[in-house]
Amino acid sequence: MLNVHKLWLFSSLCVIVIVVLYFQSEIARLEESYRKLEYKLVQSHSESRQFYPKDAVKDDDDLVVIYNRVPKTGSTSFVGVAYDLCKKNRFKVLHINITANMHVMSLSNQYKFAQNVTRWQELKPALYHGHMAFLNFERLGTSSKPIFINLIRKPLDRLVSYYYFLRHGDNFRPHLVRKKHGDKMTFDECVEKSQPDCDPNNMWLQVPFFCGHAAECWKPGSPWALQQAKHNLVNHYLVVGVTEEMLDFISVLEASLPRLFKGATEHYLSSNKSHLRQTSSKIDPSQRTIEKIQQSTVWKMENDLYEFTLEHFNFIKKKVLLRETNSVAQVFFYEKIRPK
Repeated sequence: MLNVHKLWLFSSLCVIVIVVLYFQSEIARLEESYRKLEYKLVQSHSESRQFYPKDAVKDDDDLVVIYNRVPKTGSTSFVGVAYDLCKKNRFKVLHINITANMHVMSLSNQYKFAQNVTRWQELKPALYHGHMAFLNFERLGTSSKPIFINLIRKPLDRLVSYYYFLRHGDNFRPHLVRKKHGDKMTFDECVEKSQPDCDPNNMWLQVPFFCGHAAECWKPGSPWALQQAKHNLVNHYLVVGVTEEMLDFISVLEASLPRLFKGATEHYLSSNKSHLRQTSSKIDPSQRTIEKIQQSTVWKMENDLYEFTLEHFNFIKKKVLLRETNSVAQVFFYEKIRPK
């Protein structure tokens, strides 16, 4: 009789677990459907209320966007969406390949690159992407300027991801042997032994990527570099998203630059691009390791830039994606035009 009772109890628990899992999956499915509908409504309402001059289409075809992608911030997933859309939306996608994966161009190459991308009419509109620091086109004598976009990630998450990437690679090219292949030391052990691969100074990458090509940008812990990075982010970038909110970043781009990114949100939701590249065998750091890293000046400054970016991005997306209470799609128009 006791065994029958236990069997009945176990069966009941199994049924409850199955029911809970089913409702969780249904809730997730409904949330995804709601988000798709939300983005479509925002997009259709915005498009129906906008007014363009006759030369707007021509101007859109002259569009150049530069995505100076920071390593290990989800950039491969985002670029994959652009490559999938480029034929349908009639634009070019070009990878910027710099010798030895250097992040800073020589002065002569800065000038050549700036002149090249702004004058290469046959390849417009275009999205250029590559692991390179911000480049200020104003000082390079170009007649026009490209639009900059980017993504940023929590600094310790980025460092841990890169640490294991060098040892185990990822699921994008799983058979490629990486530089630290065979090294079994965990990130925690690396920090405990104060090894160079987990030195907090290795986090100093997102600040200089936004700071630019000045020598001071690449000095770990430079207060000037942090302030310059923030200045460039606000004044020279159309939008900078965060890796943790990739979907919202793509949706803001679709609303702001439909010439290139029309259909990007739906494509991202319905394809496997959100999980295109993941570092293999990654182990989350312990709380002790996290606390030790967070004591460093470099982490504090990199995290300062991340928090600054997140606040700025949230401010932008609330207006674009109508996330505020009782918000309506914003439009502008012209009136009282004189002379008639």
